[in-house]
Amino acid sequence: MIGRFVAALAVAGIMASGAGAADTPETIYKAAGKTASAPAATISYGALPLQAGDLRLPAGKGPFPVAVVIHGGCWQASYDTRAGIAGFADALTKRGIATWNIEYRRVGDAGGGWPGTFQDVAAAVDKLPDIAKRYPIDLKRVVIVGHSAGAHLALWAASRSKLEGPWRGTAVRPVSVVAIDGPGTLAPFIGIDVQACGKPVIVPLMGGTPAEKPAEYKLASPAEHLPLGVKQLIVAADFTPFIQPYAAAARQAGDTVEVLQPANPTHFDIVTPTLPNGIAVLDFIAAKAFAEPVAPKP
Repeated sequence: MIGRFVAALAVAGIMASGAGAADTPETIYKAAGKTASAPAATISYGALPLQAGDLRLPAGKGPFPVAVVIHGGCWQASYDTRAGIAGFADALTKRGIATWNIEYRRVGDAGGGWPGTFQDVAAAVDKLPDIAKRYPIDLKRVVIVGHSAGAHLALWAASRSKLEGPWRGTAVRPVSVVAIDGPGTLAPFIGIDVQACGKPVIVPLMGGTPAEKPAEYKLASPAEHLPLGVKQLIVAADFTPFIQPYAAAARQAGDTVEVLQPANPTHFDIVTPTLPNGIAVLDFIAAKAFAEPVAPKP
């Protein structure tokens, strides 16, 4: 199973050795990001340059449901940015959902990794009430959407109601979380991360091994905090061997979980808004993430 999984990663273009090749799934995905409409505002949620996000608003008066969008990139500064996933965020906005497409510090950025990456994601989500004072977003209809490493961070952000101390999230309570082809736990990904990302990423992210940092790994892994108490929409493609056990554990813990696996999916076509699988994922979010389906604006 793991051998087939690693082969799938290589074919999909996730491995770093494939980055930059012409017409790979990844380059098609990033090209879609370059055609995204300009955001209504770029807003800082902290004092550092990377602590910012792009807010896009649908046509009309609102208030609009809002999706926090978290890009992936192996938790590494050298891979994806919010510009890559901007096309997907823009397509959600055209379906009537405001999007808060965030940047955050990652491994390779000053202060990235544990705990800075997690502090940034938490602060970006907690910025929404302040944004709502100026822009027509509905804080009762918030969903957190993440792709790849961003899927892990989205699940983690949705788990904050189960955490203690400064990590506990009280400013915003999401109605659902959308994890697009990413892991719900960290320690089991060690070893596979080399194949998926071209180098070890989990140990550098956490600043040590699970044996050296057991409390940190527990806090950073959503699977340790089940049930999350929010609906979970999970999109499975190349990380299916990691997604299936997590989805089963979440269901067993009592969470509502729906899994979408489009036809012949790849890690990047599912977040490319111009491709059939990307459209299927966008429709899945619009139909399932909120209490009522969100229809595209005419």
